[in-house]
Order: sequence, then structure tokens, then C-alpha cells
Amino acid sequence: MDTIDTNIKIHKTLNNKRRIYGEHLTPIEIFKEFILPEIKDKLHRYIWVDLFAGKGNLILPILEYIPEEERVDFFKNHIFLFDIQKELVEQAIQNAIKYGIPEEVAKENIQQRDTIKGYPRFLLNLELPVYHITNPPYLYIGYIVKHRETQKYLEYFKGENEKYQDLYQLALINDLRHGIEKMIYIIPSNFLFGFSVSNRIRTDFLKYYTIRKAIIFEKEIFEHTGTNVIICFFERKEVPKYEVFSFEGIKIGKDIQKRKYTLDPKNHYRAGNDFEEFISTYRADKPLKVKYYLTVEEVEKNKGDLEIEVIDANAYNGKEYKRIKIYVNEKLYRKIKSNILFVRTLDTGSPDGRAGLYKIREVFGVDGILVTKAKYRTHPIHLFIEPEISTEEQVILMDYFNLILEYFREKTDSEFMTTYKYSSSEYTRKYLGLLQVKGLIQTFPWLNLRDEEREHLKDLIRKKNVDELISFIKKKNGRERLEL
Repeated sequence: MDTIDTNIKIHKTLNNKRRIYGEHLTPIEIFKEFILPEIKDKLHRYIWVDLFAGKGNLILPILEYIPEEERVDFFKNHIFLFDIQKELVEQAIQNAIKYGIPEEVAKENIQQRDTIKGYPRFLLNLELPVYHITNPPYLYIGYIVKHRETQKYLEYFKGENEKYQDLYQLALINDLRHGIEKMIYIIPSNFLFGFSVSNRIRTDFLKYYTIRKAIIFEKEIFEHTGTNVIICFFERKEVPKYEVFSFEGIKIGKDIQKRKYTLDPKNHYRAGNDFEEFISTYRADKPLKVKYYLTVEEVEKNKGDLEIEVIDANAYNGKEYKRIKIYVNEKLYRKIKSNILFVRTLDTGSPDGRAGLYKIREVFGVDGILVTKAKYRTHPIHLFIEPEISTEEQVILMDYFNLILEYFREKTDSEFMTTYKYSSSEYTRKYLGLLQVKGLIQTFPWLNLRDEEREHLKDLIRKKNVDELISFIKKKNGRERLEL
């Protein structure tokens, strides 16, 4: 029993440290497979540095490719590792010893240091240029604020750093400020694909750096986190400037794909921007208004004698949602009955369970979806449309929405959506944001159309003629209509 208790305590301690430090130690295999091929011909040209080294797995394996008789001198002149945690520094020293480095030599170049607060500037005065390879800590400021054990990091985000959102972003901006020319970073994929969380760091950082190559993982590579990561190969520009640039991305999931990504400063250098450009550029002149959630508060304010059966979005037993009956007045009764759609923001993993709009009665056998506790964006969400449109028109909207959504998922490999969870599903499960749902609904030009145009739109949707449908929307909603 004592052994079990001890193991539980150790496990909890390790989990707590991962949360406190934002650490996710990198497997050596990741270095050997994806990073080493890019640097193996340059080993003597640079000082190899990791400012968030952990056990040293991103740098020390270089020593395997240095002859044993040359390793000590190479280590002295070419390798410097730092970490904030004393235990990890000690482990990195022991790992260096395994490569034949004497302990006293290893201790010289493997040091405990908080490199976000105190950048090791002496590296910049050495004879060779620094090449920084790192997997920095990931700790979002929203998490830091909410947890007492991490609030000490709030001081990092003061002054010139106050606009950034994550510890990894501070690592990037520190390298920028110190003029590092080449870096390889393993960082959350929201650096490339995120919105508000990453707009500032991309705009600031990519004025000075280009991405030569990126490896995008849609499978788990760290043992204790599902954080989606990329390996970015950064090179400093000769002249800082905002400019469009392209790079090759290798996406690794259930298969391996090569894709070309073009980043544009007008979109904060965000990758996979086709969907957002469509919904922002081609918003209808008279868009439908969208509201989410049927709440207990609304039901309480509209009590009456009319019975409606709903599911409780907060009561799921693993197989189905709990059904309950509510009694409301005529106004709310009509509102619920006349809005027949719900939003599934989260892929289930099955082909017929992808994110999109669906009929409430067809899926759940009831008329409404009630939120009895907290609102969760990943639950099924009752959708309310204004002005009121008929149930037939809502079905047209549903088919339109799902057709366009699947078009962009195919075109962009769903990169405008957030990867939710690694699993054995037929496809990588994704999350569709509620702002994205609203944006796509508001491209539906129903209120702008004449009768004959509505018939044409219905025909395009029925035939699933997506290319012509997109063209039709662009002409009705976008710049092209000015040329008609």
C-alpha cells in the first residue's frame, strides 16, 4: 500500500510540475527524425543552444555524430544548455556524461537559469553564431492568471511583453530582440493557425523572420499532453519588412501530406485563411442574425402551460442526453418550435457526426436543447435565427451551411478549425468556433434574393454544385456584384 501511495504522489507531483512550468519534454526520436537531417552538415558552424533544455534531448544527441575523441572539445565550444529546473539540469548533465563528457565540463555548459527573465547574453559574444533549437514552455496567460501556483509568471508579461499571450511567445520575442539568426522551435500549432491568441506574436515576429519549413503534427508526440504542435524552422530576414511569403509544410497525421502555405501580413500571417476570407469578404448585405442557447433563465421568465420536450445539454450519460419536459408561454413555445436547427461544433469522429447544422428532432427526437447549468461550446447548441424563416428555409440554410463547410474542410484540410483530440477516428476530430458558425450563416444571402434567384440557389444546393454555389455567393455578396 505504501508503494502505491508513493507512486500516486510521484505521479501527482510530476503532473503539477508540468502544469506549473508548462513543460513537455521532447522525445529524442523527434530530434533524430525531423531536426537532425536539417543540421547534420552544419554541426561545426554554430553554437548549439537550448534555453529550455529539459533533459537535453534536442541538443545532446548531436554528440553521437561527433567522433568520440573530439566530443569533449566539441561540447566545450559548441553546446550550451539551460533550464529553470534544477532537477532537469542535473539529468541533462548525467545525459552528457553518458556521451563521454566529464562531469566538470558538463556543469560548465549546462546551467540552471531562468532564460525568459535573464537571457544568457554571453552567448552572443562567442566566436560562432548561435543556432537555437528548443521546445519552450507552453503556458497560456489565461491559465497563469487563474492558478495561484503559476501567477508568479505574470511579471514576465509586463512592460514590452504585456501584449503577448503565452510563455513560448516570450521565448520567440527574446530571440528576436537578441538578434538570433536561426532557430528551430517546437511550439503549439496555434502559432500558425490561431486567431487572437497569436495575431500579435505573428505580426511582430514575422516582420523579422521567415519560415523556411514547418512540420505540422496532427498526432500525439508528447506523452502527457494533446497540445497540437509544429516544428518551425525560422531564419532571420536581411531587412525587416512586412511581406507575403510562402513555405513548405509537411503535415503528419494518419498520413503524410505536403502543402504550400502562403502567409500574408494583412491577415496577421495566419495560415489556412481561405475560410475566414470567405466569411468576412462575402457577408450578405442583409445577413441573418444568429443567437445561441436556450437557457433555464429564459424558460423561468416565460413560464406557461404549453409543454415542450427538450434534452438537457448538461446531462449526458455517455450514450444519450436526458430528456425533460418544460412548460412555457406561447411566445417561447413558438420561438422553440419555429427554430428547428442545432449547431454541432465538435466532430464526433464518425462520418455522419461531423461539425455542422442538424435538425434537433431528427437527431434527438425532441424540439429543443436546454442549458441547465453552464454553457459549453462543445455541447449541441440550439440555434435561433432572426428574422424568423420557415422550417423549409432553415433546411435550405442547413444544407447550404454543411455544403460550404465541407468544401472548405476539403480545400484546407480543416486547418481553419481547431484540432480537438487525437483518436483512432477515420479523420482528425476538429472544433468549429461559434464565431465561425455565425460568419458562415451570414454569407447565406436569402434575404437579398428575388424569387428566381432563390430557386437557382436551391437548385445549386440540391445538386451539390459547390463551385457554382461559391461563384453565386461571391457575385451576390462580394466585390464581383459591383461589376454586374
